[in-house]
Amino acid sequence: MDSLSKVKGIGPKTELLFNKIGIYNIDDLLSHYPYRYDVLKRTDLKNLTDPEQKIVIDGKVESIPLVIRFRGGTNKLNFRLSTQSGMVGVSIFGRAFLKQNLPIGEKIIVIGKYDSSKNIITASDIKFGSLGNQEKIESVYHSTSGLTQKTLINAINNALMTYGNVINDSIPTYLIEKYNFVNKKTALNIIHNPPSYDKLKEASLRLKYEELFEFMFKINYLRNANKKNNAGVERKTDKNIEEFIKKLPFELTNDQKIALDEIINDLKSSQRMNRLLQGDVGSGKTIVAILAMYYNYLCGYQSALMAPTEILAVQHYNNMKELFKDTGVVIELLTGSVVKKEKQVIYNDLKEGKINIIIGTHALIQEEVEYNNLGLVVTDEQHRFGVNQRLNLKNKGIKPDVLYMSATPIPRTYALTIYGDMDVSIIKEMPKGRLPVKTQVFNNKEMNEVYKLMNEELENKHQIYVIAPLIEENEELDLTNVYTLRDKMNLIFGNKYKIDIVHGKMKPKEKDLIMEEFKQNIVNILISTTVIEVGVDVSNATMMVIFDANRFGLSTLHQLRGRVGRNSIQSKCLLISDKEDEKRLEIMETVNDGFVISEEDFKLRGSGDLFGTKQSGDMTFKIANLKNDYKILVQAKKDSKEYLENKEYDEDNLKKRLINSIDSN
Repeated sequence: MDSLSKVKGIGPKTELLFNKIGIYNIDDLLSHYPYRYDVLKRTDLKNLTDPEQKIVIDGKVESIPLVIRFRGGTNKLNFRLSTQSGMVGVSIFGRAFLKQNLPIGEKIIVIGKYDSSKNIITASDIKFGSLGNQEKIESVYHSTSGLTQKTLINAINNALMTYGNVINDSIPTYLIEKYNFVNKKTALNIIHNPPSYDKLKEASLRLKYEELFEFMFKINYLRNANKKNNAGVERKTDKNIEEFIKKLPFELTNDQKIALDEIINDLKSSQRMNRLLQGDVGSGKTIVAILAMYYNYLCGYQSALMAPTEILAVQHYNNMKELFKDTGVVIELLTGSVVKKEKQVIYNDLKEGKINIIIGTHALIQEEVEYNNLGLVVTDEQHRFGVNQRLNLKNKGIKPDVLYMSATPIPRTYALTIYGDMDVSIIKEMPKGRLPVKTQVFNNKEMNEVYKLMNEELENKHQIYVIAPLIEENEELDLTNVYTLRDKMNLIFGNKYKIDIVHGKMKPKEKDLIMEEFKQNIVNILISTTVIEVGVDVSNATMMVIFDANRFGLSTLHQLRGRVGRNSIQSKCLLISDKEDEKRLEIMETVNDGFVISEEDFKLRGSGDLFGTKQSGDMTFKIANLKNDYKILVQAKKDSKEYLENKEYDEDNLKKRLINSIDSN
């Protein structure tokens, strides 16, 4: 699809604002669906009994608006409005700029409070248009500071007018007919400009089905591709990993032992492994993966461990160097920070088989990297291979076993559907000696107690994470942001302790430097959004303070909480919320099992951000909700499987496009 600059009303500066909320092209713009709808229902002013009630009225402007200006720069706009309830006066503050848009005869909707004694509405907002048959459904979108709802709506509608007829449809024609779906353009028009609830439900169902059909098509395609290309390397060795396990400074849990047995059986099999290792935060998934790589080494093959960030790759490298120091295993680190000369040495050593385990980021599967005999790839789930990447390895003569790690507990029913192209191993049991994190909910009136608890941790030479839902101020969302928190924390603790911030808009090197300072205990309080690196282990961090906790799903809160409690010291998680959301948050005070929490999250709010804060791209749906739309998901799975396997449609352009979209990932 074309870039945003092609849309009327989007200039270079506005385009940057759209980019800030993840909109980069017209496809992104048209699929930026409303997160809620406001219903504007006409109020009968004659029967109004409560003067404090918010009223909604529509009508025609009957007088030229008069602007009254006050000292200090404020202003008021006065005019008369002809409504179904009769003639009324309207006053609105701070909107003098609207005067030119309110000529006599202009149809508008006024929202505000009505004073019957003066027959005047003090308006809080004015919208253009009329309510029609008693009510109007208005779309409300997620935005950012500087990007108004009006700009968003105009851009979406302009894009619909220009590109509505060339929008790609991902549902086969026979299924559109079978379910009597409206066409894609109509569905998009309705979802952004709903004429009625019935039409909105109809369009929503169609778009949800399409999103889930496309997703399940990809899952089914990957499953089939795995079956066709699943001949792997049968690995066996007389050497035993038991001796190495006995030397570990801790004992494996039963769940870890079971998961390791399942993985080693896969490695021994002549079929390629395609397994997900799923476990709660801190459950010890990484050591299981390390043991799998050690077994792979004993069998004479190379392993690659892909980490989502450079700082996590370095952490894995340092830990594994220590673990394998007396084994003869050669380990190297390959990241963007490695200088060109050193990279070339690593490339050569990999090709010649001198390196047994290579740790790095996505660079490990790039074209210039050649392996001698890669047998196993371990990767975080956000680095799930696309088919094209698998083919890159296969074209080099490599068909490695693949093990994915996920720290996101997902109810088993959903996991089996979503990860339908994989086998799943689950670790629920926590390592011995770990104390559950004590979690407590506070409101803003109790902040002195929060600061007191924070001070106790700092005096004990411990470190603290502080989480805010926003990076910067947003005029539409009254939420805490990292910069405001930094100023507040500096006032309270800045004279004794070092405070810093990290967030997703920072350059990776800048962010990594601050994270490294936090690991080294140079930074005492780290303020962040939910960008805190998954898996980064700072054992001296013993407190997590989360502001506006009601804004997060329980599973995200649990993931954040998992950043502390990574040692034998009692850690704490403090949830700050002034909303009437205590029952939901109280679950966090009593439950530490991530799988139980994920079930509760599904019951209470649907999938929401269950799969993390966009940490797993595969799971980020724009309109579908895995709990509420599970029946649609099951049907889409069945339909996509039948469509994929139907030879009659092998030459179908849609099928080709869907497959190409997988190959390009």
